[in-house]
Amino acid sequence: MAEFLWIRGGRIIDPSRGADETADLVIRDGRLTAEAPPTGCPVLDARGLWVLPGLIDLHCHLRDPGQEWKEDIASGTRAAARGGYTAVATMPNTEPAVDTPALVEYQLARAAAVGGSRVLSVGAITVGRQGRELAPMGQLRAAGAVAVSDDGAGVEQAVVMWRALRYAASFGLPVLEHCEDRSLSRGGAMHRGAVSTRLGLPGIPAEAEEVAVARDLVLAEATGAHLHVAHVSTARAVELIRRAKARGVRVTCEVTPHHLTLTDEAVARSRYDPDTKVNPPLRTEEDVAALRAALADGTIDAVATDHAPHGPEEKRCEYEAAAFGISGLETALGVLLTTLVQPGLLAPAALVERLTCGPARVLGHPGGTLAAGAAADVVLVDPRASWRVEPEAFASRGRNTPFKGWNLTGRVVATLVAGKAVWQLG
Repeated sequence: MAEFLWIRGGRIIDPSRGADETADLVIRDGRLTAEAPPTGCPVLDARGLWVLPGLIDLHCHLRDPGQEWKEDIASGTRAAARGGYTAVATMPNTEPAVDTPALVEYQLARAAAVGGSRVLSVGAITVGRQGRELAPMGQLRAAGAVAVSDDGAGVEQAVVMWRALRYAASFGLPVLEHCEDRSLSRGGAMHRGAVSTRLGLPGIPAEAEEVAVARDLVLAEATGAHLHVAHVSTARAVELIRRAKARGVRVTCEVTPHHLTLTDEAVARSRYDPDTKVNPPLRTEEDVAALRAALADGTIDAVATDHAPHGPEEKRCEYEAAAFGISGLETALGVLLTTLVQPGLLAPAALVERLTCGPARVLGHPGGTLAAGAAADVVLVDPRASWRVEPEAFASRGRNTPFKGWNLTGRVVATLVAGKAVWQLG
């Protein structure tokens, strides 16, 4: 007998179909259907709520295998579900790096076993993420990898990146590149500028990102491969991408919630709180304004969390010694609704697009839609619910967030994967 669920009376925002209307949604056997709900089927009252396609995070760190004390696939997918994410792409900078088909298969099997949000495995560009020998991308693709990346480190040698782009293109894999010239950034702890000088901290210049972005755009244009620039953070980098897109270069990019909402002044205001230490670093007000404009005009294709959980011993230390990274899966939507949508800087549908079908297009993933026949990956959001960020209540093992203590408006009420609730508030 078919299993139905009737989600009734919510505001459906589905940019994949241009839909923004009060309507019902019907699920049959884990998929969305245009059928009328049968008499007596379960009903979920969504009046006053937003009904969205499940959010897709194309850049997070689940630390599994090898660093499960920071996070594992079970805790990470629970955190994702609480944040409204029905699918997350996990980066390969694990121990060992995800550079073999067996490790891709392990991640996918583990995700299926724990039954939370979907996991999309990203394989390494190079063996061991060492930047020298290319990983077996065809085998990674056959095992289920959706992209390749050496995230955490950029591919330093141009010839290796050129080969990687050509090789990845032959398998239809996007290359998710961490654009950083280490010869410029090495030893830095925060953005290099007036604030770092005032605080006496070594800086990471904007040029470390921009030089790498410029090089990789040239190589992408030469090879015709799909380059995806991870966590873009500077005004000049996003302008380089905008111009490359206008020339027809096959490039996409993402931005994080923290780079859209915080500046390097957060380091000073927090009195050197290591939870503000992230790579790339928090930049200037001018950079934040440029990123917001690029998000609004579509130059930036997606918002990604770059969820990077760490243990307390890696963050409760002096600033220069602390690890880079923010735990962001559970705060991303609330932060974006509070800082961008509520003040009228970004329309709700535009934000939903950058969190759903935008990342789905980058990865070639079938999600990010509420079209009939699609998997019933759905999130219900109360746009008026107020809540306080309390890291000790996170499902993630990582409690490292610069948003601790913030009062946010807009909260996930329920997250469904294939029609089954994997998270419900309360």
